[in-house]
Amino acid sequence: MAAPGENLKINGDRLWDSLMEMARIGPGIAGGNNRQTLTDEDSEGRHLFARWCEDAGLSMSVDDMGNMFMRRQGSEPDLDPVYVGSHLDTQPTGGKYDGVLGVLSGLELIRTMNDLGIKTRRPIVVTNWTNEEGTRFAPAMLASGVFAGMHERDWAYDRTDAKGKKFGDELARIGWKGDEPVGDRNIHAFFELHIEQGPILEAEGKDIGVVTHGQGLWWLQITLTGKESHTGSTPMPMRKNAGLGMARITELVHTIAMSHQPMAVGAIGHADVYPNSRNVIPGKTVFTVDFRSPDREILDGMKARLEAEAPEIAKELGLEIAIEVAGHFDPVTFDEKCVTAVRNAADRLGYSHRDLISGAGHDACWINRVAPTAMVMCPCVDGLSHNEAEDISKEWATAGADVLFHAVVETAEIVS
Repeated sequence: MAAPGENLKINGDRLWDSLMEMARIGPGIAGGNNRQTLTDEDSEGRHLFARWCEDAGLSMSVDDMGNMFMRRQGSEPDLDPVYVGSHLDTQPTGGKYDGVLGVLSGLELIRTMNDLGIKTRRPIVVTNWTNEEGTRFAPAMLASGVFAGMHERDWAYDRTDAKGKKFGDELARIGWKGDEPVGDRNIHAFFELHIEQGPILEAEGKDIGVVTHGQGLWWLQITLTGKESHTGSTPMPMRKNAGLGMARITELVHTIAMSHQPMAVGAIGHADVYPNSRNVIPGKTVFTVDFRSPDREILDGMKARLEAEAPEIAKELGLEIAIEVAGHFDPVTFDEKCVTAVRNAADRLGYSHRDLISGAGHDACWINRVAPTAMVMCPCVDGLSHNEAEDISKEWATAGADVLFHAVVETAEIVS
């Protein structure tokens, strides 16, 4: 396959302007974004992306999970396309780059190909995957998971948000439920650009992260049930304090993760306390444990230890406990050929780089199950993400998009 010349680069100013314009949709309260999946703001962002893609000469298809596919034709249109993309939805207090950079960099590489008159044998498809974040409708990476056969579509349609609204109903409401059956596509290769969401690249002064593996994940939702009672008049030995149980299990989660350093992490993320009143001992807590590791044996071992020891904590405190799986995927090894294309692109362009293991889940983790896949990462300031203060530089974004451009175009095979 012919490789693009090292002088071929994307338009960094145009990419940055697109990022800033998209960030005007669903602004947060502290400089970031709140464009949660299947909200009116999500729909508005989709319409803007669709208009930009139409202006770039791309044809749009939408499947029945709301995944958007923007196609640039190849010289041999029957060949399986090279896919590139990420997600446009954000956390409630999300940044301007998480996910969005990968989608708009895919658009930018198409714009650059148009500017330079580059044609490829294989079609190229820029993709926006629905509900990557999973903050409104759990689990994360929901639509790419259905695409890859990891979840049933109707099960996904029945996921509810905090107000009881169903995913399927909200998808139809905002007008982005397509006719194409989900998963009814062949993919030659998939590439995803993302901010690192960690501190390594910035700390080491590297331009590019070449992602070789992704951590596996267990999300476990724990419900502790005790007895609501007055904080002032209930003797300490007679309390059934669900809040205390959550605190002790939080410490257990930390202890378990620390026992597997440096290959594991664990924390309590989401938590609800009932009745959440200052003078009532909590009678119920519902919280989510997040365990991650690139080693499947370690990952499963952490889950097993929690499931063995958390009930003992509950028993000691007189609490009832229920543990259920809220999300899971096994550790990921990305495709060697696609990873090499990313690494070679960074070398060709003169960008410093290092191999990385992704600590976060991404749509690429599911798509890797059905097609050769790789990821490119760029630094982010202080490793901060899922926060409105999330920040990157134009230079970092440009470098990541340049590497993405070269890896995608080389894989799609230049013909002119």
